[in-house]
Amino acid sequence: MTFDFKPLDPNAFPAEFRQQYYELGYVRIPGFINAEEVSLIHENLERLIRDVVPGLPDVDVFYEDKANKDSIKQIIRLYQHADFFEQLYLRSRFFNLSEFLLGRLVSGRNMQYFNKPPGTGKPTPPHQDGYYSKMTPLEGMTMWLALEDVDEENGCVRYINGSHKRGLRDHGATGTLGFSQGISDYSDEDRAAEVCMIAKPGDLMVHNALTIHRADGNLSATRTRKALGFIYYSARAREDEEAASAYREKLTRDMRETGKI
Repeated sequence: MTFDFKPLDPNAFPAEFRQQYYELGYVRIPGFINAEEVSLIHENLERLIRDVVPGLPDVDVFYEDKANKDSIKQIIRLYQHADFFEQLYLRSRFFNLSEFLLGRLVSGRNMQYFNKPPGTGKPTPPHQDGYYSKMTPLEGMTMWLALEDVDEENGCVRYINGSHKRGLRDHGATGTLGFSQGISDYSDEDRAAEVCMIAKPGDLMVHNALTIHRADGNLSATRTRKALGFIYYSARAREDEEAASAYREKLTRDMRETGKI
């Protein structure tokens, strides 16, 4: 099996992708990669988890249960830990799509592995990715690639249409590992507006850094919910280094104090 890392010509992407992204704050692209490519990603993930993860610092790997090494819920900076993921992130059609949707040059900010283990995968609180990033201007996006069937039982992503047009909402502490801040005043009206993103392996969702989204926990007794996240920002965006450093230090301190890493 091989992965076609060759970037696509931007003109190969349909104009409606960009239109939906700007109007709704997200775009769903079924079958962005094929079944063989999904299998190749799984193969490389398994190798990384077996050979690399045991040597990573605790701030790069989060577990639902720290004592259970099979309960990985998140791996940070995936592209720094294996050449395969570096190519997938920065030298493939994912990167090319980010520039097409944003309409300008982009740079990579992070690539992550996500899972919700069966029965123990916790809910992802409602949030906006831009709150965590400390970037100016907030010209960014997250791509969410499903690696397995995802539905309401095992924790589909839920978006609120057009929420990216209304700026950042107030966020507060959630106690959720990997998503420490969530929207403080999330209401019944917000929940009524949610759209559940049912997905098949290889389907891609791309959302704006200001798009409100969340996910339920994994209620299945047997099914996992594995996915990759690709985070890109415009090349002109700059990080507030002081604010970002303070946020990361506090997050790490809180997680260590509560025994989560």
